[in-house]
Parts: sequence; C-alpha cells; structure tokens
Amino acid sequence: MKMLWVISMWPLLLQAQTAGEKATLKSILLEQLKTTHDQKEWFVPAKAAVDGLTAKQASWTDGSGNHSIGQLTAHLVFWNQRALSQFNGEAPPKPGVVNDETFNNFDSANWNATVRQLDEVMAAWEKAVAAASDEKITKAASTIAHIGAHNAYHIGQIIYVRKLQGVWDARNGVK
Repeated sequence: MKMLWVISMWPLLLQAQTAGEKATLKSILLEQLKTTHDQKEWFVPAKAAVDGLTAKQASWTDGSGNHSIGQLTAHLVFWNQRALSQFNGEAPPKPGVVNDETFNNFDSANWNATVRQLDEVMAAWEKAVAAASDEKITKAASTIAHIGAHNAYHIGQIIYVRKLQGVWDARNGVK
C-alpha cells in the first residue's frame, strides 16, 4: 500500500524537490490541496473552474442525467466540510447522508454563497493541514489525499460541463 502511495505521489515529490525544498508528507498533501483550490499547476483549480459563472450557467444540465456545475460544487462543499470537521475532531454535520443527496443541496439562488463556501472550506483545509502536527498528518494522510483526488475529479467534470455549454475559455487551462 505504501509503495502504491509513493508511486502515485512521485511526480509531486519530484516537483517539490526540484523547487529546492525537502518534500515531506505534509508539503505534498498541502500542495495537492492548494492546486485543487486556487493554484494553477497541472490542471485547473476549483476557483478558476467556477469563476465568472452565473447562477443560470451553474444550473445548466445537458438533459441526460448528468449533474450541473452547481450540483457538483455543492457536493464538493459538503464532502470537504464533512472531512474537515472529522480532521478537526468535530462531529460531522448531517450524519447518515446518502452520497446522491449531496448533489441535491444546490439552489441557484445561493450560487454565489456556494462558490464562497467552496473557497472557504478549501482554504480552511489548507490552514488546518499547515497547522497540524506530523503525527496528525500521518494518521490522516489517506483521507487528505483522497480529498485532493476527489476535488480534482469533480473539478474536471465542472470544466467538461462548461465546455458542453460553451462557457469555458481555454486560456484558463485545459484546451
């Protein structure tokens, strides 16, 4: 299992080492969180993915059962908040929630608030990881890595939906 983790994280280890810094588990996880939040690196971060969208654009679906950008964003907010609460030793909000329900928490009237919540929870993750002890990071490393991967996965979907709508500017990344 550790070998699989090292192999999957190898590009980040190399990047951190070439920047002149000693790569640590914390620095790698923090970098992953930042690049899915607001730092452009290998892919578009969440902040750029939702930037400039109207509530109407965030509500758009292709009619085939795929989620809207608003639904994807609400889902990301929910799971980032839930995992962060657990990381901070707090009781998770809304126990017993079914994953499919987390996509249905979107209301177009609250689009701007949803975007703000996403930014806030992702920034809170970065702050919490930066302040955490190495022991806490080691215990939570798998969860933090999964949060980063989960964020990247859904950010890719957001970009795809924007492309389907014709509201993605390729100059922001991902042509």
